Amino acid sequence: MTERQKILVVDDTPANIHVLAETLRADYTVVAATNGYKALQLAVKKPLPDIILLDVMMPGLDGYDVCARLKGEAATTDIPVIFVTALTEAGDEAKGLALGAVDYITKPINPSLLKARVRNQLELKRHRDHLQELVDERTRELKLTQEVTIEAIGALAEYRDPETGGHIRRTQHYMRILATRLCQNPKYAPFLDHAAVESLYLSAPLHDIGKVGVPDSILLKPGKLTDEEFENMKKHADFGRDAIKSAERRLGENSFLRYAREIAETHHEKWNGSGYPCGLQEDEIPLSGRLMAVADVYDALISKRVYKPPYPHSEAVRLIVDGKGSHFDPDVVDAFFSIQEEFRKVALEFADFEEEKQLLRE
Repeated sequence: MTERQKILVVDDTPANIHVLAETLRADYTVVAATNGYKALQLAVKKPLPDIILLDVMMPGLDGYDVCARLKGEAATTDIPVIFVTALTEAGDEAKGLALGAVDYITKPINPSLLKARVRNQLELKRHRDHLQELVDERTRELKLTQEVTIEAIGALAEYRDPETGGHIRRTQHYMRILATRLCQNPKYAPFLDHAAVESLYLSAPLHDIGKVGVPDSILLKPGKLTDEEFENMKKHADFGRDAIKSAERRLGENSFLRYAREIAETHHEKWNGSGYPCGLQEDEIPLSGRLMAVADVYDALISKRVYKPPYPHSEAVRLIVDGKGSHFDPDVVDAFFSIQEEFRKVALEFADFEEEKQLLRE
């Protein structure tokens, strides 16, 4: 059985409420308030009203004040408001509509007209709600498609090295928790809202996509790289930037790939300017790259590689703290140090080898 739609009637005169309720209760569930304050309380009581019929002239909060407050709150802003009032001047109607009301009915009411207008507005609301549901569903689908596509592309680089299967997942979570912590610093709060943090999380898997252009003889070498081999390895930052930039041109400068490009290019830059590929220093390095620098190095330290055993968590933390102000942004290191246990938990959850887990527990 379809649930009856709910109408909130607001009027300081009980006789007027009675007339409206008698006109509508055969088709709808009607609740009533005799003042603006009570109306605001009932407006947020679940199930929320599907529409509000609001008198203008009331003591305390008048109808205009109530409407303004309803439209200013996220929970009630989408509830249609119809003014039902004895005020008949064009300016009164214009003021009500300017505040966000969908209609303006003058007293004395015509029952048939009132029913028709309420029915029409409820039908419009039903269509708007359905459209919003479709938009929300499509948005979820697009976000999932982006995430899965990025993870799949990022995995291409990791599949070149079978020992780093959890690296993508770990660095994604490191980036999210590190950025979330850093946004508590007023200096960074304007740049790290929820959308930015989620974009960083989404983009993190592409940080090493440029490694697909590095020969296996270098990428999988078990020993120390020669100077020439290391120069070739360093090119992966350029390869990654260029690959993402070509896709970014198709999507526009405001695409979610901006963070991915920054991360791919700059996560090996160092605070003191001794990194690569451009030798950027301090705030010249995009914040996304400075965050990934800590996340990537921590994961490299606690992970088993063909050229090294895993380090204990405490040793990884010590080395990152030692790099504060030289390799890493001091603010990012401070944020990392304050949430190091969260890094350890992520590393344990997505560890590739039992040896890594044992050292992480020390």
